[in-house]
Amino acid sequence: MARRFRGESHHKVDTKGRVSIPASFRRVLEASDSNWQPGDNPELVIVYGDHRRKYLECYTMEAIDEVDAKIDALPRGSMQRRMLQRMFHGQSFPTNVDETGRLVLPAKLRNKIDLENEAFFIAAGDTFQIWKPETYEAEELATTEEWLDDLPEDFDPMQYLDGIGDG
Repeated sequence: MARRFRGESHHKVDTKGRVSIPASFRRVLEASDSNWQPGDNPELVIVYGDHRRKYLECYTMEAIDEVDAKIDALPRGSMQRRMLQRMFHGQSFPTNVDETGRLVLPAKLRNKIDLENEAFFIAAGDTFQIWKPETYEAEELATTEEWLDDLPEDFDPMQYLDGIGDG
């Protein structure tokens, strides 16, 4: 299993759409790119096709290969395969980290999430997300609060891990 992204951070976005990636995220991208060599720039794929999402989902090369294998396993011509191909192949942006540890986000991607001067990065296992900070605070944190409010006060989220891997 590849290394996982962990943590969150805010980074400035310049007028050309350049934004620094957290250093720890760059290490995960390097470890998850089978073509990466020291001195190279690791590759990643930014998926933006799901219109319901208000963030950009950034996949390591290893993670996108896993998605591609699952898409390839679906029947050719099926609606499910066509839909996933459109989102993960057509509505994605293959790119790499530049020499200074930055991503260059094209205007199309910045406009999709209304990104301007600052980006919020948050880890999501083998992917990470890029949000407009205000959108993350208004929508994602509010949703988290809602589902937390529905749980009993003595609820322990670690119980979700109980039994995983048994049997």
